Amino acid sequence: MSDSTAALPWLVIRQDDNGNRYRVGRYATQGEAQKIADKLDEHGHKQLYWVEQVGQSTRP
Repeated sequence: MSDSTAALPWLVIRQDDNGNRYRVGRYATQGEAQKIADKLDEHGHKQLYWVEQVGQSTRP
């Protein structure tokens, strides 16, 4: 595990309506990442946003 992975282990992931996934950002805490995902999700677009820890994908 690299130093950046250890320091920023939480990812915000976006999936668009075509199923394409993109990493939005990396964060130090789960709470910080969730706050960003929630704020982005408030826009009401078709994209999905979620938080996952580096190395642990929770979405299909």
